[in-house]
Amino acid sequence: MSTQQDLPPSRDGLFRTKTIEQSIRDTEEPEHALKKSLSALDLTVFGVGVIIGTGIFVLTGKVAKETAGPATAIAFVVAGVVCALAALCYAEFASTVPVAGSAYTFSYASLGELVAWIIGWDLVLEFALGTAVVAVGWSGYVRSLLDNIGWSLPNALSGTDATKGFGFDILAFVLVLVLTVILVLGMKLSARVTTVVVAIKVAVVLIVIIAGLFFIDTANYSPFIPEAQPQSAGSGLQAPLVQLIFGYAPTNFGVMGIFTAASVVFFAFIGFDVVATAAEETKVPQRDMPRGIMASLLICTTLYVAVSIVVTGMEHYTELSVDAPLADAFKAVGHPVYAGIISFGAAVGLTVVCMILLLGQTRVFFAMSRDGLLPRFFSKTHPRFHTPYRPTILLGVIIAIVAGFTSIDELATLVNIGTLFAFVVVALGVMVLRRTRPELHRAFRTPWVPLIPVLSVAASVWLMLNLPAETWLRFGIWMVIGVVIYFTYGRKHSRVHRTTKGMS
Repeated sequence: MSTQQDLPPSRDGLFRTKTIEQSIRDTEEPEHALKKSLSALDLTVFGVGVIIGTGIFVLTGKVAKETAGPATAIAFVVAGVVCALAALCYAEFASTVPVAGSAYTFSYASLGELVAWIIGWDLVLEFALGTAVVAVGWSGYVRSLLDNIGWSLPNALSGTDATKGFGFDILAFVLVLVLTVILVLGMKLSARVTTVVVAIKVAVVLIVIIAGLFFIDTANYSPFIPEAQPQSAGSGLQAPLVQLIFGYAPTNFGVMGIFTAASVVFFAFIGFDVVATAAEETKVPQRDMPRGIMASLLICTTLYVAVSIVVTGMEHYTELSVDAPLADAFKAVGHPVYAGIISFGAAVGLTVVCMILLLGQTRVFFAMSRDGLLPRFFSKTHPRFHTPYRPTILLGVIIAIVAGFTSIDELATLVNIGTLFAFVVVALGVMVLRRTRPELHRAFRTPWVPLIPVLSVAASVWLMLNLPAETWLRFGIWMVIGVVIYFTYGRKHSRVHRTTKGMS
């Protein structure tokens, strides 16, 4: 392998790159190093844990009833294929650059510092909002379970006391703080907690599939692909961007409705890219990262398809509940006990989703601070646990407060656009790095380059265009704030910048 001295100096300016060799050497500095403790199984469990969440327990009914009917199963396959295209690109990068930071680190090595900053800033938004949204959703499930046994929290402590203009979601707040402590104590502990929780969650999903098979009425599958219907036209910033630009209005049902549904159920897959943020803490990243990413995506896609087939077979798609389709489908066939089991599984499952999103958030922040783009104070690891405890505590407290005080349902689409933007950058980065560093050893190689990356970019951009223009506006504002921070702080404090100046 080439050494740093053998390589040409990275170009200065906005698109200066950080060599892969230097990125890996940075991970060997004792006070900035993360402990390697994860296996391929741990990574797969993390992936399954973060992907299976609100999507499988809630989104199935909404999409089936409003957009695709029984063909929702095909929509999950389409969305899974889009994610698989991106996953192949992530797998190559994660095995070649086994450094914390995921898409941020990958783009720093291929597309340059400014692009790396933008994608890192994007990931900070994606994971922070994702954690807060899931924490609020978890709180709702827990309150529902408490109500079933006759317990209830005061409205002022459940985020619902609108009459007094004040509401604090104490459950969401406490959940994030507890998970923050677990992440500070170490990745192996986090992995053990995740393994237990994921086992419970997958068991509940399998119960739904197996038990539901006995209540399927094949007549509910007719028609499997309902007749196409035009969507009600959106207006202003609420309309999809593709409608404002091209005048194309997506349809409900029909063949095109399946693709419309895919852009919605994509949310159910968000999170597999978080696996890549743990590359630096993996024992054999060159082998285990591709296995963990692809295995978790394959398992979740299979479970999603199976659940959607079962639930649309148990109850006609026009009768499905939007809020709790799995639980209500069992109630409809006279088995409310299963509904309670499903609600319990959803509450338990969202716990680990929240933890892994918080994990991804802290690792990206840690990587950016280690590179000097954010204050280096946050890149020190704990002397005993070897975890990035400073950014974990800071971000954990901030997100806990946001989850406690804020109703952010409308901001959830920002998680979608942030993830898709990361997909685009990673796919482009694979093509660029193949040209600029063809001699690099790649333990895993994305097949059919540039076809797979080009398809990944095209599919991701298409799904982004189907998001409301309002989401694009909010995303743009966040990006502008990030660019201002980069030019006022990050650019001049960058370690790559200082190294380049020292060489000149």
